[in-house]
Amino acid sequence: FFLLSLSSALEDKSSLCFIFQERQFWSAVKLFSNVLLWDGIVPEDTVRDLGLKKLLNRYLLLNILNTPPGLDNIEKCNKVVSCLPERWFQDLRSGSTLPDLQNLCQHLLR
Repeated sequence: FFLLSLSSALEDKSSLCFIFQERQFWSAVKLFSNVLLWDGIVPEDTVRDLGLKKLLNRYLLLNILNTPPGLDNIEKCNKVVSCLPERWFQDLRSGSTLPDLQNLCQHLLR
């Protein structure tokens, strides 16, 4: 019963649960963006670890995967992708990505 109530509360865009979850997501995106701005200033491994492994894969992606398909999901994905430094993709082969972006890429392909 509790999970059903929580699920319906998160789907109702006027519920406090939904509003809180959205606010937390967008705050985390802002933090994600700020962390990635440190690329080139602090060691790249540190930026990737904090930005991709900890923020993206542990928190942001969970929210994206639980957002129903549609404009909200597309907006979230676009914002996350727009934060990624282009430099990280310059030496990649066509059709490949960074290992820490595999889950996000699989979601985008669906």
